[in-house]
Amino acid sequence: MSICILAIESSCDETSASVCVDGKILSNNIANQTVHERYGGVIPELASRAHMQNIVPVVDTALQIANCPLPAIDAIAFTQAPGLIGSLLVGTQFAKSMALALDKPLIAVHHMQAHVLANLIPDHKPNFPFLCLTVSGGHTQIVRCDSPSQLQVIGETIDDAAGEAFDKTAKMLGLPYPGGPLIDKYAATGNPNRFQFPEPRIAGLNFSFSGLKTSILYFLKNAGASNLFKEEFLADEATRQKFIDENLNDICASVQHRIVSILLNKLKKAAAETGITDICLAGGVSANSGLRSSFERLGKQEGWNTFIPAFEYCTDNAAMIAITGYYKFLERDFTTLGVSPTARAIW
Repeated sequence: MSICILAIESSCDETSASVCVDGKILSNNIANQTVHERYGGVIPELASRAHMQNIVPVVDTALQIANCPLPAIDAIAFTQAPGLIGSLLVGTQFAKSMALALDKPLIAVHHMQAHVLANLIPDHKPNFPFLCLTVSGGHTQIVRCDSPSQLQVIGETIDDAAGEAFDKTAKMLGLPYPGGPLIDKYAATGNPNRFQFPEPRIAGLNFSFSGLKTSILYFLKNAGASNLFKEEFLADEATRQKFIDENLNDICASVQHRIVSILLNKLKKAAAETGITDICLAGGVSANSGLRSSFERLGKQEGWNTFIPAFEYCTDNAAMIAITGYYKFLERDFTTLGVSPTARAIW
C-alpha cells in the first residue's frame, strides 16, 4: 500500500508544498517573496502576510502537479521549527486545519533535519552512517546521520553562520539583496588568492565566522591596506568605493575561498575522526558553485563518496519536509493538534 505525504514549508520567506509517494517526490512547488528586496533582508511581518496569500494556491498547485486528490493523502508534514515565528505559524495552522478536516495524521518536522535528509531524495543515496555539512543563512553544522531518525550535531558555529558571512559581505560591498549568490557569480571570474583573509583557530569541529566578517569590514574600510583595525588609516568613501569597483571579482573570490576553506577543513577533520566516507552537503549555501566544486574536488582527494542535493532541494523547499515526513511516517512518529511552532529548536 502506497504512502502519500503532503508537506508544507514556511520557515522563512518561501511558501512551498510537496507531494511524496513512497519516498518519491512527485511535486515541489515554491512561491518566492520579492517584497523583501527593497529592504535588504527578510521583514518577518511581510513574510507572514505573504505566506497567508500564497499557501492555498501553492498547496493546490502541488496537489495538481502530483495528480493527487485530497482523499489519497495519508499524512500531512510541516515545518515546526526553527524559523520566523510568524511564518511558521501560517504553515503550522494550515497543516493542523487540513489534518483535522481530513482526519489525517500530522507530522512535525525540524527544518535542519530536513535539509540533511534532502540527500535521501535522489535514487543515488548515501549509505548510513554518513556525515552532512549543512550550511545556510542561519546555521552551519556538521551532522552525523546513523539513520533517518538518528542524527547528531557534532560541530556547529559558535557565533555566526557561513551564509550570514556571505550576505553581510555582499552588503558591505554594496550588492543588492540577496547578495550571497552575487558573490558566487563575481567570484567565478576572480582570483581567489589575490587577498588573504584569516582562518579562525577554533578547537574541535565547531566554526566561527564573526572574526572573518570583522576582518573583511576593516579590509574594505582601509581599501585593501594592511593597517587593519586602526581608525587613523581608514580610507575616505570615494577611495573605498573605487577600490571595490576595481577589485570586486577578486574580493568576492578571495572571501568565498576563505569561507569554503573554513567549512571544508572542519569537514575533513570530522571525516578523519569518525572514519566515515559517505559525505554530504545540504542547506541553501550548498547551492554555491565554489563550495560544490571544492567539496567534490576534496572528496576525490580523500576517497569520499560525495552527495549533493539538486539545486531545487538545497534552498528552503517542501520536498525535504516531505521526505523527512515519509520516514517519520514509517516510524509512526506523529504529533498532536496541540503542537506549536518554535522559532528556535535544538535537535
